[in-house]
Amino acid sequence: QVQLVESGGGLVQVGGSLRLSCAASGDTANIYVVGWFRQAPGKERDVVARITWRNGETYYTNSVKGRFTISRDNAKKTAYLQMNSLKPEDTAVYYCASRVITSSEFDSWGQGTQVTVSS
Repeated sequence: QVQLVESGGGLVQVGGSLRLSCAASGDTANIYVVGWFRQAPGKERDVVARITWRNGETYYTNSVKGRFTISRDNAKKTAYLQMNSLKPEDTAVYYCASRVITSSEFDSWGQGTQVTVSS
């Protein structure tokens, strides 16, 4: 089992930046992909970005391309989401999640961190 703890959320003005961190512990040797998701009030939780742990291959949802960057530090067992040029519509609870190579679903989730972008 993998445990994930997010940090770095907060209140920021439009156009500002935040960096979220996701620290992994437990059975981290089997992590295949780490993803960042977000859920705004009244909306479903959607994927924002994901990264393949071993080779660093990335994916971004269209609305954050060019503004957000996902990365990972294998030695620190930590994934990051650098968020620049933030917009009010980026306001949400952000979650990190991981899945192992034998699973088709993200099966470990963090507790979430609130990001609020004020206009």
